[in-house]
Amino acid sequence: MLKQRVATALVLLPLVLLAIFYVPTDYIIWGFFAVFILAGREWGNIISPNCNATRWTFAITIGLLMFAVMMLVPVEQYWYLDSLNPILLAILFVGVAWWLVATLMVFMYPQAANFWRKSPMWLSMFGQLTLLPAFVSLCVLKSMVSQQNDYYGALLLLAVFLIVWGADTGAYFAGKRFGKTKLMPNVSPGKTIEGFVGGLALVVVLASVYHYLVPSSEWIPMIIIALITAIASAFGDLTESMFKRNANIKDSGSILPGHGGVLDRIDSLTAALPVFTLLFLVLWN
Repeated sequence: MLKQRVATALVLLPLVLLAIFYVPTDYIIWGFFAVFILAGREWGNIISPNCNATRWTFAITIGLLMFAVMMLVPVEQYWYLDSLNPILLAILFVGVAWWLVATLMVFMYPQAANFWRKSPMWLSMFGQLTLLPAFVSLCVLKSMVSQQNDYYGALLLLAVFLIVWGADTGAYFAGKRFGKTKLMPNVSPGKTIEGFVGGLALVVVLASVYHYLVPSSEWIPMIIIALITAIASAFGDLTESMFKRNANIKDSGSILPGHGGVLDRIDSLTAALPVFTLLFLVLWN
């Protein structure tokens, strides 16, 4: 299993980096679109496990929503006088609000899950709130430009990935070494408070190293954005774990050898992306 995970990561990572740095925004958004169609199909397993019709119905639903946003707001209309298009900004706010609600749902699981546990309508709505803002965030970050750096948007995307990977890596090793106290035993028994803190600590270290290498960066806003994004990524992971536990499935899919499904790989990012994007717009720009 570990060998499969490493092999898959070694194949995918260079492709992802090449895409975000060298594929223009107008084209890469179609790549994002394809990835989220696959994730939407896997969310169908959360709505109704092993029902192929539900998988494709939800994939089409999320596809139509993304396509509607792309038609309403073409790439050239994302920004006006350094201000984000209000439609996209509203989607980001809705996304962040959803993750605040989802965090409460994780804390209250399973006691407060009765109203949505067996409701395809609620589970479908949760999937839309999870996937659409993340898709919009990817497009918005990639579209950002700077006179000083041609790869500004790509570097912002890379920053989110590094925060999420740093939080995951720190949590894994700190949890293995020091983990004793369960973080959310009703949702994900393997995660510990010590691992969670270890993940946050590594994110602070990475942000501080970046500040040292790029002295012009503002350390306090950067640390705030990195920490809140890392916390959001952890609860993105926990939220998907909660929904998978409710559906009694281990992985959302099997398309990635050793990793499960696409949704299993982007669960942390679905929360981290809208949170990072909105915080960056408020605290950095």
